[in-house]
Order: sequence, then C-alpha cells, then structure tokens
Amino acid sequence: MKRIKQISFAALAAASLLLTGCDKKGGDAKKNTLSIQNIGSDTMVNLAQAWAEAYGKAEPSVSIEVAGGGSGIGVAALLNGTCDIANSSRHLEAEEVEKAKAKYGAEPKEYKVGYDALAIYVHPSNPLNEISVEQLSDLYREGGTISKWSELGVTIPGAPDEIVRVSRQNNSGTYHYFREAVLGKKADFKKGSRDLSGSKDVVELVSTTPSAIGYSGIGYRTDKVKVVKVSKKKGEPAIEPTIETTLNKTYPIARPMFFYTPPNAGAHVAKYIDWVLGKDGQAMIAEKGYIPLEAK
Repeated sequence: MKRIKQISFAALAAASLLLTGCDKKGGDAKKNTLSIQNIGSDTMVNLAQAWAEAYGKAEPSVSIEVAGGGSGIGVAALLNGTCDIANSSRHLEAEEVEKAKAKYGAEPKEYKVGYDALAIYVHPSNPLNEISVEQLSDLYREGGTISKWSELGVTIPGAPDEIVRVSRQNNSGTYHYFREAVLGKKADFKKGSRDLSGSKDVVELVSTTPSAIGYSGIGYRTDKVKVVKVSKKKGEPAIEPTIETTLNKTYPIARPMFFYTPPNAGAHVAKYIDWVLGKDGQAMIAEKGYIPLEAK
C-alpha cells in the first residue's frame, strides 16, 4: 500500500493546540462529567456532531467534543494520545498501526460505524448523467488524457469546455480512498486540480462552477448540485449511490467509516460506541444521508 503523504506541520500543530489538555480518563471536575474527545474525518464530522448532541441528551453525564480537519488529523491525534476517538474514512496504514502499538503497547481498536457512498458531483446545468471509474481515472490521474467535457461527449451551455477538477487535500481520507479506488494504488493525481480542505467546500464550489466536477461524501448532497451515476467500466450499467446499492456493493466507490480508539479507552467511551452501533445511532446515519451498517 502506498505510504500516506506527510501531514503538514501546521495541521498537526493545530490539532495539538485544539486538543491540549485532553483527559484520556474523561474526568471533568468542574462539571462532574466524563469527557470524550472525538476528532478526524471531515466526511464524518456532521454525523459525529449529530451523534454527540443526541448522546449528550440521553447521557448528560458525558460531554463529547467533536472536531474535523480530516482523517489524517484524527489519526495523528490518536498516535499522539490527544483524543479518545479518531474518526476515519479510511483504514489505518500498517505504519500507523505500528506507531500506535509502540505508544500504547497494543493495537488501537477499530470499529466500523457505517458507510459512505462517495458521490460524483457536477453542476445542475451539466447534461452528464453517468461516468465510469475508468473515465474518472483518466480525468484525475497523472498522465490521464481527459481534460475537456467534449471528450466525454458533453457540452455545457454557456460554460468553458475545459474541465475544472475539484479534489481534496492530502490529509483527507476521502483523497486517499479516491486515489486507491479510482486512480490505482501506484498512481497519483495530475496537477492543476482545485484541492479543498472540506467535503462541504467541494460541493459548494461545484454548485457555483458549471464546468466543475468533484467527489465528496453522499451526506453532503444538496439540491444545488447533481449526482452522477457511476459504472465500473464504460458500457456497463451505471449505478446511483443509495443505501441498497452500497450495501449490496453494486455502487463501485463506497467505503466504510471507522472509529479508532486507544486500546485502553475508558468504559464511558466503549458505552458511547455501543450506542452509535445500536438502533438509535444507526438510525441517525440514514437521517444524515449516509448508509447504516444494515438496511432497516
């Protein structure tokens, strides 16, 4: 597996400053509550905040603080010992697991909490209705030959023919998943894309740029963008990202979402994760536009 690009020092510093003083045992003497520091995946941040708010009402003795920044930021906080739960839209790399074992004496615990169908977004004025993984690779991959909408048989009224490629920054789990699932593990992105820090930012830019195409979690879908169906290969049936097509694995670019915790996380952390994996927590996944672990 290709080694993850190094997270910027500034991003790590920001994460450290944000989480300084994280009490891994969860004590909060002033409020007499238990604290959970939850940081990471930008894809998951809205869902994580909704979970935290709902759980706080059910268990007022527990305070859950949520921050985004990207899967890489969450993993870095896990390895630094500055969070209780790292949200990640990708698996830990082998090197990261080894670093965690060196710090904690055991591997971190992994919990699959749901799925995200990675959606391909275009402007509503774009007549494109479907695209293949092969074409996406040829569009985003270094050395790929697609750079104009006309090469996909598309003309966008009043818009330039040149495709505006919208992508994510390299501390994003979505960036790494897209690279591996679409470009190929040994490939990299071609230069010249608009690399944004947040999932919401991708959707917003596409919504105001008729010649743009971008990828982001299905939970960020709005009525200001169009979701394109995706096929594995050109000529094969194109699939819409839904709960059903994600769970039956016919939609080709869906991935699990994870919680990672230190091996010695407190009992209050385990209880919260049990709630997320239970009926109430899983129901909220569908409400927020993501895919629960099982169809209801």
